[in-house]
Amino acid sequence: MRLSVIDQSPIASNKTAREALMDSLKLAQEAERLGYTRYWIAEHHDLPGLACSAPEVMLGFIGGRTSTIRIGSGAVLLPHYKPYKVAEIYNMLATLFPDRIDIGIGRAPGGSAEATEALSSNFLQNVWKLPELVDELLTFINDDFQAENEHSKLSASPIPKIQPMPWILGTSEKSAVLAAEKGIAYNFGHFMSDKEGKTIVQKYIEYFQPATEEHEPTVIITANAICASTKEQAEENALCSLIWEIQKEKGDGKNGIPSIQEAVKYPLSVKEKETVEIKKKKMILGSPKEVKEKIVAFQEQYKAHEIMINTNTFSTDDRIQSYKLIAKEMLT
Repeated sequence: MRLSVIDQSPIASNKTAREALMDSLKLAQEAERLGYTRYWIAEHHDLPGLACSAPEVMLGFIGGRTSTIRIGSGAVLLPHYKPYKVAEIYNMLATLFPDRIDIGIGRAPGGSAEATEALSSNFLQNVWKLPELVDELLTFINDDFQAENEHSKLSASPIPKIQPMPWILGTSEKSAVLAAEKGIAYNFGHFMSDKEGKTIVQKYIEYFQPATEEHEPTVIITANAICASTKEQAEENALCSLIWEIQKEKGDGKNGIPSIQEAVKYPLSVKEKETVEIKKKKMILGSPKEVKEKIVAFQEQYKAHEIMINTNTFSTDDRIQSYKLIAKEMLT
């Protein structure tokens, strides 16, 4: 089974944004050493506790300090941007780091209404136009964009020998159908969705329209997972991120992921306790053996080609240790 990493570049309450970004580099390097297939970093805008607003900057930084692991965006929030510029950026990365670049495409705003307005004055219109934006991006990635003047051609230079691999990321049937209609790979964000994912993924497979005979439907499922030497320790580490989610939903959480001590002391209403338990049930938690069993069952449920793991903990050491334990159990 192939396993990969999605990194939201979280900031712990005792760290700075710079320290969080340096931890992201450390995670990518460890993921490569451990045998994970790819490392993606997410895009967020003015969200408390999340450090990465420009994945393309971090990918250049990380790409130069790794050598084999695939790296990419999880995701480029395309409605904010012109497809031509996005193609230039990822073609540049693919030129620098051959056969290693993925370009994940998403439609979410990635931040507050104020941040969205600051980034793009026509975001909602572009959300509706996403299929057209994807088409335009793909023509530039494939270097077959034809300008209005049929005698001139526009290229998103530099043109790499191996194109970046496009993916649609989503949590709904709409995103699955879009990926299928465009004939590209699909990443279902189980960790962000409250919908029936199996039905959504099946829709993608059923509707898939290959661009060439070689193209086949390709599925990654992204899940929250925390592994530790014991289930009790894994649940303790998970509490930090669970409480942080509650804090963010209340407009709090600006200090980042709380420590275990802070999380234990945080007052919860009855409803919030129920929310924590619901979120906890969606996570893959436990000892290495327990986590392996759950990931294997998860993969079989979705018939996925790959599982991408999101792990947020207060301690960077606990975070990396979780990936190490999973890799030792499943990738060696």
